[in-house]
Amino acid sequence: MPGRDPGEPHRTATSLELLFDLCFVIAVAQASASLSTAVTGGHYVIGSLRFALVFFTIWWAWMNFTWFASAYDPDDVPYRLTVLVQITGSLILAAGVPRAFEEGDLRVITLGYAVLRTALAVLWLRAARSDPGRRRTALRFAAGVTSCQVGWVGVLVLPAPAQLPAIIGLLPSYPSRCGRSRPG
Repeated sequence: MPGRDPGEPHRTATSLELLFDLCFVIAVAQASASLSTAVTGGHYVIGSLRFALVFFTIWWAWMNFTWFASAYDPDDVPYRLTVLVQITGSLILAAGVPRAFEEGDLRVITLGYAVLRTALAVLWLRAARSDPGRRRTALRFAAGVTSCQVGWVGVLVLPAPAQLPAIIGLLPSYPSRCGRSRPG
């Protein structure tokens, strides 16, 4: 799985990438509808905070895949199956959005995120194995994605009042540990 040529002209999204994006649109629509319900019900602050958390989760998962897809494009069966697993994770995440808004319950969102991130780590490990020139970067991304996911799962074992502060504590680690720049 060699890296993509950064100077490749006229690259367009594949049908699989468009399906991937569409599934994230569903998650964003769920978050937007939940925000609307919260604001209509007079819960401006809690609705806005929950929307920010949920939207960040959705956006960061989507962004990390786009970084990978901008660096590698194998378009073979293992890649397609792994992307389908990620699509499943995004739909699980979308299904958990109403519970996150109504009850502050992050379990389903975290499950979807774990599915997404585990599949992404597998893609980075595959890239590390097949692209010696970018092995170090690919391994760093795989380790970062995995460590962030461990942090998200760890939040679930905390008592409810400690979860939001723990999530806020995880946010500064995202750019450095979970991938900030496009691999190259």
